Amino acid sequence: MADKKDKWADNIAGKFYVDQQCIDCDLCRETAPDFFKRSDDGGYSYVYKQPENQADVDKCMEALEGCPVEAIGHDGDEA
Repeated sequence: MADKKDKWADNIAGKFYVDQQCIDCDLCRETAPDFFKRSDDGGYSYVYKQPENQADVDKCMEALEGCPVEAIGHDGDEA
């Protein structure tokens, strides 16, 4: 399970985040490209936009559930 104490600084504030377990597999960026981006310098994903409605949350949850290393969390600080 993702740990908000280890989340990347690139994550925008809010409920969803990616932590340092990320292996840059691209699954979240393929599943929810409107919310996840790649750090080209670091080789990891991060949340650049928080979901705004239930459909957006569903997409982020699909990415979270599919993450092979459980690097996506949804217990972050609300913005």
